[in-house]
Amino acid sequence: MTSEDRGASGAALIAAKLRQAGCGHAFGIPGGEVLALMGALDKAGIAFHLVKHENAGGFMAEGVWHAEARRGEAAPGILLATLGPGVANAVNVVANAFQDRVPLIFLTGCVDGREAETYTHQIFDHQQLLRPVVKASFRASPGAIGAMMDKAIRIALEGQPGPVHVDVPISVAEGDCGEPLSPRPPRLDARRMVAAGPDLAAARELLSAALRPLAIAGVDAVNEGAGAEIADFCRKLNVPLLTSYKAKGLLDEVDALSLGGAGLSPGADAHLLPLLRQSDCILLLGYDPIEMRINWRAPWPQDAPVVEIACVPRDHGMHAVRHLLAGGIAPTLSALGAGLAAPHRTWPDGEIAAARAALATRFAPEPEGWGPATVFRTLREVLPAETVATADSGAHRILASQMWTVPFPRGMLQSSALCTMACALPLGMGHALAEPERPVVVFVGDAGLEMGLGELATLRDLALPVIVCVLVDESLSLIEMKQRGSGRGNVGVDFQGTDFPAVARALGGYGSWIDDAGSLAGEARAALGRKGFTLLACRIGRRAYDGKF
Repeated sequence: MTSEDRGASGAALIAAKLRQAGCGHAFGIPGGEVLALMGALDKAGIAFHLVKHENAGGFMAEGVWHAEARRGEAAPGILLATLGPGVANAVNVVANAFQDRVPLIFLTGCVDGREAETYTHQIFDHQQLLRPVVKASFRASPGAIGAMMDKAIRIALEGQPGPVHVDVPISVAEGDCGEPLSPRPPRLDARRMVAAGPDLAAARELLSAALRPLAIAGVDAVNEGAGAEIADFCRKLNVPLLTSYKAKGLLDEVDALSLGGAGLSPGADAHLLPLLRQSDCILLLGYDPIEMRINWRAPWPQDAPVVEIACVPRDHGMHAVRHLLAGGIAPTLSALGAGLAAPHRTWPDGEIAAARAALATRFAPEPEGWGPATVFRTLREVLPAETVATADSGAHRILASQMWTVPFPRGMLQSSALCTMACALPLGMGHALAEPERPVVVFVGDAGLEMGLGELATLRDLALPVIVCVLVDESLSLIEMKQRGSGRGNVGVDFQGTDFPAVARALGGYGSWIDDAGSLAGEARAALGRKGFTLLACRIGRRAYDGKF
């Protein structure tokens, strides 16, 4: 569609606007009500990928977005669903995009208003259902489709990114829209705004006098692309960095200033939270505590020396802040550090080195030579440094997030705010689709894989060389541990085993049972040279996570 074309359909204009924004992939399951949309996306140059469940389609869209965002591209993901059950199936991944700050355009088909008054099959109010978990919801109308799409794309990307719903009646999608394709409107980029004024001066004075500064970075720092600036700032001023799980890799985690990720591990909290209480200057760099467990509510006193840099309002109430610097992280860090000389030594009593050593000991491979920690350590040593890891929700994710060292931003993908299962496989698939030259390893529990098992067929169809590492313990281990720890009996958490290697082979991949570190290392190396997917079923046994995190 061109700027001169007024005879195109509404679906064509919607697709043209998305292509104009830089979108190249869409995911979903079609129904009769979205055939015009699906065809228009294809004609606009946006590849449509069929999945087995709408939930997986949304996570694949997120995986694509992470790969593209690392390259500096800023296009939202696209999820397409038909009316009724298609929309209902997608609610979980839309809620995830809302909480995990993922830009997603959710296109849905619907019947025309006059039809809905007398036809009820599969009909319910999509907008009413989705409003609590989207940044905005639109219903396409003739004559205003271009303006609507400009708004939807802008809202999805600006501030904290998130999902935007666009409900498209059949007659609007198929009918002549009567609109040309307008130029892409400019966007306000709050990341370029620099904080100024008394709070900046007070924060600089606080930082210049600090002997024990500590920075905490979160998802907003990742989405602002501020990794290089944060790393430079921390190294220049000898400021140790702690991140949320989603922000792992903003500073290479092998760096002596890196304290790794935090959020869900009581074992890690035991070493990290005391550092916050000792710090004389805490810097919050795009830190959104939506990823953190309850131990991170009010982790410092009300009058603690805390400086926050954020370009969006904070209304979570999780902690107190002394100085708020409203601006983008990268330019505001530059202004904050301007003229400051690096102190000869911070944390003079060696607390950071001691904490790093304690964490390394706390999250070490099993001395007996096999278990989940050994799985993660072995694969980290064997797979290339540029590998992207994804982690499903469950006990394995907490341990993996503490052990898997990440050298670059968006190097470990997970659902860390909503913490939903069945996300890791489609996240990895989407990333591999957008950046096929980079290795991807998926960490998933047996229950999480069974929840989305059909997507192995999607993986086969896409011919992506993703490595799927399944931690097989035949239990919902994290919930079982909570159940047992509260004195309750074992109910509804254990289940029988599945022959995952046989399933992988039946679905066109390679599968192998793994029972020791040597076999795991050998199979992982072989997987790097394989064209299709590899499934490594690591048998760790029940109760394997006891005392691990």
